[in-house]
Amino acid sequence: MPQPNEILAPGGFVPQQAVVFARQDGTPTPVDPANPLPVAAPASRAAASTPLSGTASASTVAGPFVPDLGREVVLTLSGSFSGTVTLMRSVNGGASMLPATLAGRPLAWTAAINEIVWLETEAAATLYLQITLSTGTLAYRVAQ
Repeated sequence: MPQPNEILAPGGFVPQQAVVFARQDGTPTPVDPANPLPVAAPASRAAASTPLSGTASASTVAGPFVPDLGREVVLTLSGSFSGTVTLMRSVNGGASMLPATLAGRPLAWTAAINEIVWLETEAAATLYLQITLSTGTLAYRVAQ
């Protein structure tokens, strides 16, 4: 026999709950087959951005790369080189640039890579590569 205040599972009731979302006018709308939960769909079209690619055998700044918003930016570095490549970001057409950072540290590489390095969400932003070479030749590509 159950003791007083003992919780039994399953209980003899079903709590009523509903998932709702707010429309642009603020109206709450229940989620159902006619009103699915609004989520961002993955990109199903090719990127419209023009890849930035080239080679460098001396220190330089390459860019700008104008990214499509909300799409991952892939950086490819290859070749036989010694030096550092830093991803730079500008919001004023390159008049001033700051290093793109993660956890307060600049995104910089000293060896070959081929990976997603950035996701841009600001329309005015452009990306650059600050290439500082000691020796060798670097091949680079920034694309989406």
